[in-house]
Amino acid sequence: MKLATQYTRVSMLTSLVVLLIAGGIYYFAISYIADKQFDRDLAEELGEMNEFIQQHHRLPKPFEFDSYQAKFEPVGQMMAPPRLTDTIISSGRASKPVSARAIIAIVRLDKTNYRMTIVESKETTDDLVQIIFLITILLIGLLLLALLLANRFLLRGLWQPFYHLLDRLLAFSLTGKGGNSVPETNVDEFRELQAAISAMEEKAGLEYLALKAFTENASHEMMTPIAVITSKLDNLVQDESLTEEHLAQLQDIYNAGNKLSRLGQSLLLLVKIDHQLFKDAVEVHLEPALADKVGQFAEITSKKSIVVTSKTESVIATASPYLIDILLNNLLGNAIRHNNNYGQIRINLNKERLSFANTGAPDKLDADKIFERFEKSPASEGTGLGLTIARNICEGYNWKLDYSFDNPYHTFTIRF
Repeated sequence: MKLATQYTRVSMLTSLVVLLIAGGIYYFAISYIADKQFDRDLAEELGEMNEFIQQHHRLPKPFEFDSYQAKFEPVGQMMAPPRLTDTIISSGRASKPVSARAIIAIVRLDKTNYRMTIVESKETTDDLVQIIFLITILLIGLLLLALLLANRFLLRGLWQPFYHLLDRLLAFSLTGKGGNSVPETNVDEFRELQAAISAMEEKAGLEYLALKAFTENASHEMMTPIAVITSKLDNLVQDESLTEEHLAQLQDIYNAGNKLSRLGQSLLLLVKIDHQLFKDAVEVHLEPALADKVGQFAEITSKKSIVVTSKTESVIATASPYLIDILLNNLLGNAIRHNNNYGQIRINLNKERLSFANTGAPDKLDADKIFERFEKSPASEGTGLGLTIARNICEGYNWKLDYSFDNPYHTFTIRF
């Protein structure tokens, strides 16, 4: 749920609760004020009745109207203080019961007490209170609607700098510029966030450039002595005075130097792939590139008597030719290196996938580990980075590289 939506829900729920409570208080306050006004009117009527009795020494005639009634009942010598109460009277020709307010008091005439009851209808006031209550409910509805529209449209504009900053973060790349510039805003929090993001981008860029320079320099400095060692070993191997034992030791050193050289090149390649430093993407025809790569490995497959069968279609991929060559080289080389003598390799290429299936070990490999760096079998002479490089190349182009096993074939599939 978006923050703006959640805020709208909370604010509307809070406003609804507050307005309903306020509406209830308003309703009861109006009712209370109306009752007090009725009480004052009835008290005035009571005073006028007492004044009439004192002046004329008789009771007024009982009268009854739709909204006003008065009656007298003899009660002997009973005495009681005046009291106010709510009651029900009949109003109109249809004798519709309506609420009313009454005052009951004892008056004395000719040594006889009479209970005087004066009733005043609350129908008009109740109607007025209901109208006010309905208007209040309508105003609450209009206020909630206005609040909803304000949150949906006005707050959307208020949150635009945040979404621009989010897009900027999503588009941030160490090898390129960030997203579009964020519009100016007068919200302090967004300004602080923008400043923090700008500082983070600058710091990350500087650290990336430092790491890139260090990696390239370290690789160069490492490759230079390795090249010197390899050159000297080449000269020593040609020395005829060396014994077989010395030659074998020199060959071990030579192999170790070559492996170290390949390791340095592979690590540097991984850094460049991870940071998307290859910007030479063009349309690459995979079918002829795959055929060329099979031809390059023909001598090795012939020595191991491996039968290579290909089923291919014309497929064009937009990628770096250099990375495509490395990808095909690693996957096909892996299928050959881990194959049996007199084994098979099946290559399938179509517009949806490219797969390499090879015979080999009878057990399934751990699909969660084979793409990790330096993951390899104890008998392997490789660097353990070939499949890692292949996976990272695929991820850079939003392809998916996965592994499956269907005895006796181990299959690596690229899904375009």
